[in-house]
Amino acid sequence: MRSISSSPPSSRHTLTLEPSGRTAAVPHGTWLVDALVSAGVVPDLPCGGEGTCGKCRVHCTDGAPQPTAEERAAIDAAELARGIRLACRHHLDGDLTVSVAEATSPGTAPILSRFAEAPATTVQPAVEKRYAELAPPTRGDERADLVRLEEALGPLDVDLDLLAALPGALRAAAFRGTAVLDGRRLVDFEAGDTRATHLAAALDVGTTTLAGTLLDAGTGRVLALATRLNPQTRFGDDVLSRIQFAAQDAASLARIQRVLLDDLNEMLTEMARAAAAPLRRIYTVTLAGNTTMEQLLLGLDPRYLGEVPFVPAAGRPVRTTAAALGLPVHPRAAVFVFPVIGGFVGGDVVGGLLATGLAERREPALLIDVGTNGEIVLAAGGRLTAAATAAGPAFEGARIRHGMRAAAGAIEQIAVDAGGDLVRETIGNAPARGLCGSALVDLAALLLRHGIVGPEGKLRAAEELAFAPPPLARRLVVAEGQPAFLVAEAAETADGRAILLTQRDVRELQLAAGAIRAGVQILLRRAGRTAGELGEVLVAGGFGNYIRRRSALRIGLLPPEIDPERIRFVGNAALAGARLAALSLAHQQAAAALAAACEHLDLATDPRFEVTFAEAMRFPDGPTHITEK
Repeated sequence: MRSISSSPPSSRHTLTLEPSGRTAAVPHGTWLVDALVSAGVVPDLPCGGEGTCGKCRVHCTDGAPQPTAEERAAIDAAELARGIRLACRHHLDGDLTVSVAEATSPGTAPILSRFAEAPATTVQPAVEKRYAELAPPTRGDERADLVRLEEALGPLDVDLDLLAALPGALRAAAFRGTAVLDGRRLVDFEAGDTRATHLAAALDVGTTTLAGTLLDAGTGRVLALATRLNPQTRFGDDVLSRIQFAAQDAASLARIQRVLLDDLNEMLTEMARAAAAPLRRIYTVTLAGNTTMEQLLLGLDPRYLGEVPFVPAAGRPVRTTAAALGLPVHPRAAVFVFPVIGGFVGGDVVGGLLATGLAERREPALLIDVGTNGEIVLAAGGRLTAAATAAGPAFEGARIRHGMRAAAGAIEQIAVDAGGDLVRETIGNAPARGLCGSALVDLAALLLRHGIVGPEGKLRAAEELAFAPPPLARRLVVAEGQPAFLVAEAAETADGRAILLTQRDVRELQLAAGAIRAGVQILLRRAGRTAGELGEVLVAGGFGNYIRRRSALRIGLLPPEIDPERIRFVGNAALAGARLAALSLAHQQAAAALAAACEHLDLATDPRFEVTFAEAMRFPDGPTHITEK
């Protein structure tokens, strides 16, 4: 690790970003990663800042620090001389100017916030508003203020701080006002009739992205949306990295919680501003995330989620107040954190069950959220069974040599043109910077169809190919002594580095797709069902929304026996479920019932898991030299 110079500890340094010109003044010794975040940039850190993945590269154009040993191993000498460094390896001990690809800016990542179908919404909020006109006290009518209010509204539970403010509030309102009630709990007493301004917020706390909606709790109408990258990505792209960071000590847990809450609070403020509505009129907040995200959000030590048998702190819903969590809405607003099913099947899955109505399907059906922890729920025979698969972060671009998350410049779709060569589409039509998960699936399917990759996952040499078009065969190269496929030449990319698919990348994809497929097979086998019996397969989540059905089937990410027409992409089901819970007490109760009724299966305990997983890693056999439309 680079040592910090003898500059005074109290001094501050300026980080300047090119080409945007944004700056951040940060204390001496601040990690460059944290300084970048302060300037509005979130670097890729799949390894959690350990210096092993090499994906947090920045170009230091002025004030470049001396390279570390890790950088000398990961970056070639010419690029080091040009000022290329890894953001996770350096503290700031002086002013620094860096050129950072705009793709790392949170605002450039397309984050899924929509649900494929508007769920049937029953508007019956847990928090209600009731207008009351009370007779003011007189001589001969000396009833206590709270008694007077209870005679109009029924028995109430009142916090001491609100009880202290109540006499003044009643008189300021001339005893005519609106009571805000969470069941029997008095949330507030507002002067006049404020029933028309009744807001709720629903938030999806994803491992990679955050999404939120501001709602009119009286009508169910969406008033505003907000999305951004989860700032915890600076501690690692996967939940295990974040568990390890948070488990170090109380300060680390508080820090990883704080950065998340800060961004959620900014989202709430942004949505209220967009709707021209006061934050104080938000009385309900619902939050859905995977088990780790929910525990980090609540400041609960997640260390036991990282140890066998992966036990969560709470299975049922967590109910608290905005003040207790530090949210900038009404301090006594009701906060509902979704219940979880197991250590790696969390509240986001419960939200998906709520939004899709999976349990109500007459035919067997699957809900799959494809991500780092591929979560699968099978509804069959009146039962729900859920499992999580250790798919790994390949679909998010981690552990793939030129993989990246979905952001500007990421290749998102790959096909073959009439001449037999690759056609690439990038997010934002920007110069190519890497492969995101959907393009990785497309590319693997394409290479399988043309026999360039065999069912066992081996990249074949050009002389072994029987049917591949010559333009594709010419893309087979050797990189560091291993076979690779050239996706984009150096002259075609944003940073002048060729984009390759390596043999190791194919193996990572096999592991990820095989884990999902094995999980599906085990759930089906235990239920006595086959993939052909599935009436519907619902694919949820940001990544799932962008993959092509036939590509997913060709690589075995989804069971190849499934009719493509039965696969439906449902979008952000977790946020849709959180929205339902924000608008209806009945849906909050239904979420709790779904989590309690869903059986959680630890796949590793299945006696045939290892064999099933090994078999699922093999790509399905299928025809080659066929161009998919």
